[in-house]
Amino acid sequence: MYPEPVFDHLAHLSTPIGLFEHALLTEPRPEHGYCLDDVARGLVVTSRQLRPSPQVDALTATYLRFTLFAQDGLGRFHNRRDLSGRWTDTATVEDHWGRALWALGTAAGATRDPRVRRAALDAAVVGMHQRSPWWHAMAYAALGAAEVLEVAPGNRAALALLADARTLLAEPADPAWPWPDARLSYANAVLPEALIALGTALGDDRTLRAGLDLLHWLVAQETHDDHLSLTPAGGWQDGDERPGFDQQPIEVAALAEACWRAFRATRQEIWLTYLDRCVGWFLGANDSEATLYDEVSGGGYDGLHSDGVNQNQGAESTLAALSTLQLGRLALVQAVA
Repeated sequence: MYPEPVFDHLAHLSTPIGLFEHALLTEPRPEHGYCLDDVARGLVVTSRQLRPSPQVDALTATYLRFTLFAQDGLGRFHNRRDLSGRWTDTATVEDHWGRALWALGTAAGATRDPRVRRAALDAAVVGMHQRSPWWHAMAYAALGAAEVLEVAPGNRAALALLADARTLLAEPADPAWPWPDARLSYANAVLPEALIALGTALGDDRTLRAGLDLLHWLVAQETHDDHLSLTPAGGWQDGDERPGFDQQPIEVAALAEACWRAFRATRQEIWLTYLDRCVGWFLGANDSEATLYDEVSGGGYDGLHSDGVNQNQGAESTLAALSTLQLGRLALVQAVA
């Protein structure tokens, strides 16, 4: 049995305004402020927690409020916010825009409170009228649009965004290197996951198959001796040394999300095997045989080095561990069923 996700450390990093981005060991670093990137990831995780505690419900409310306030009238989003609550950047359609739509779509479909669901859906629809030229951002936005269609079938804004995302994301690639960039970089699995979501939502078997094939390829690139050996922070391409360090928990979380979606689309057991590999990475089945999750506090360590772990427990890494464990436990229920 996998460890239960514990939300104490996440709550420790959070305030009534939002979620601090960085930590020094276990203590938040307020001087770095808040960012929507992490708050949106937090909203995904807390929204879909089965039988949420009052603690988790309170975090969902905080993260949703932050996300709604980050949106401008055109559907773009701010990312950076200081301690006073003031936005320190302009609203754009960069990665945080896509993650916000993913979070809002998830909240619209997964939370129990109808007021939360309605507010999240309304904001998602506004945001889906925008487009981003960057594939990471559009991939995250496509995940949000697919979630919206689960609760609002036929929603025009969601369908239009998915159609445009398919045009951007499903471009033919070289079979020898079926990736849109020369190097793998960060959160790579969001691309095949988006293709799987697109193919499923639009009834497009070709795009669905392209996503599944690309995810199989990516898992193979990031596996060694039956454990994950991830793309390091500096990226990876053919010919680079393996294993590479440092390895980031966000890469594992993205793989877990993609494998869970692939399983739901196909019901093929291989995706649960891959998801188990993702959970195992946090529990010591990795290149350094180090544990990256604190089962008592729910904190996640910030990276894997050749000689151990980065001892800081920031928001991104903590959420990566929590989301992966969350999906792993859902997979166990499916396996038993």
